[in-house]
Amino acid sequence: MTRLLKAVSSVVCMATIALTGCSGGGHLMPSAPATGQNHGVDAFGRSYAKVGVSVLAQQPPVGMQLAFLMTDGSVLAQSQSSNTWYKYVPDSSGNYSNGTWTQVATLPSGYAPSAFASAVMADGRLAISGGEYNVGGQFDLQLTNKGAIYDPKKNTWTSIGHPKGWQWIGDSPSSVLPDGRLFIGQKLTEQGAVFDEKSMSWTIVGTAGKSDFNAEEGFTLLPDGKILTADVKNAPNSEIYDPVAGKWSSAGSTIVDLHSPSPFHQCLTYGPKPKDCYLPPGEIGPQMLRPDGTVFVTGSGSNGGGGVGHTAIYDTHTGKWKVGPDFPNGDNAGDSFAVLLPSGNVLVFGVSGTLYEFDGTKFTQTGFASGVPLLLPTGQVLMIGNTVQLYTPAGNPQSGWLPTIASVPTKLSRGSSYTVTGTQFNGLSQAEAFGDEYQTQTNYPLVRITNKASGHVFYARTHDHSTMAVATGSMPVSTHFDVPANMQTGAATLEVVANGIASKPVAVTVQ
Repeated sequence: MTRLLKAVSSVVCMATIALTGCSGGGHLMPSAPATGQNHGVDAFGRSYAKVGVSVLAQQPPVGMQLAFLMTDGSVLAQSQSSNTWYKYVPDSSGNYSNGTWTQVATLPSGYAPSAFASAVMADGRLAISGGEYNVGGQFDLQLTNKGAIYDPKKNTWTSIGHPKGWQWIGDSPSSVLPDGRLFIGQKLTEQGAVFDEKSMSWTIVGTAGKSDFNAEEGFTLLPDGKILTADVKNAPNSEIYDPVAGKWSSAGSTIVDLHSPSPFHQCLTYGPKPKDCYLPPGEIGPQMLRPDGTVFVTGSGSNGGGGVGHTAIYDTHTGKWKVGPDFPNGDNAGDSFAVLLPSGNVLVFGVSGTLYEFDGTKFTQTGFASGVPLLLPTGQVLMIGNTVQLYTPAGNPQSGWLPTIASVPTKLSRGSSYTVTGTQFNGLSQAEAFGDEYQTQTNYPLVRITNKASGHVFYARTHDHSTMAVATGSMPVSTHFDVPANMQTGAATLEVVANGIASKPVAVTVQ
């Protein structure tokens, strides 16, 4: 995604933008119809059934551009000015439509990035690295190599530096590996590195066999612990990364071309030297692992950002690709968002501003996009922007998708830490995706405790999960959780939640 590409795409925008403008592929986020209507008209004059969209009762003090689900059930959001951050917590009933906003610590001086690599780590902290833009830049692109990690217990940001020799990072793709380390593919090369939050250190890793540079690609964690990407520069090729072997290998052709040709014929400068020049390869849409083991990969505009977007489906069981449905009405998802809903449907944000749900076979138009999405532990989707809204989808998960609790202490003391064990604590997918950067995956367990007498809901901060793998099946897994010191005592129920899907509750007593 580039700022100049935003300018090129903006000429086709046909509605009010909820954030700062069209993103790299022309991502459009028009204002939704007024609250209370049961229907609306999209950016192209088409009517649609508006299902489950509401405006938060308490809006943030400033516009927001990105948000992360923390392991205590709170939302950590970055303002559109990039340098201020806010925490949002649901009300006492666990209702996210009526919560409270509080400003938290700001980033280290000189670092206020936009469009960066990011992840909530296994210890519960949020790590961010790079940024396509930063404060005080003087080039077309800034591609900063700064980074920081946020500790929600201390309310502090700490600088984490960068891999040795990486002068530029920018809007690089990333994914947390099953062992908990954050894997980043350097935007301008085929190189990769991992960040270990335990040692607070970077290590450059093997990436032999990479077909093209990592720019504009998205990384999807597969059930076997490997990473799938659909190439942008070398489209329609796809590749799989094996973090154990430190090698990439071809996953074959996606059959249809999923990238949009770059409108640039001259490179963009990102540094002071003439060689510091980058030619964008185009854009692609988000890709999402579904509960059936297929990866749904969406396309950008087929004629340089506009036009119909194709889709393709990769079967992790067979290693084969097949063609998916084209987007309706000439739409596409270039440089846009997708969320895996608890029902198994993929909620895709079209560049027209239209929301679609893909059920494995077809698209259904369900409403308007009015912000950047974040999947909540309730199964709802928070949509961050100038106005923050809540999307409540229909449908329920299949019983086999639920986390299961095998053991947990039945008596819990406030302020103490415990371990819960079971299965599928990290969900069946990372559940959130973008065309490249803006990684806000939610594949980690949350612990929700509900007081039986009052109905009040408390999230116990989880940390040090035994794995960050997805679709772990019957493999035993665990996490640690800290019982809030201020929670109510008495009989309660405890659930483990992953990607908006809750386990069956177990009875506990809080002392």
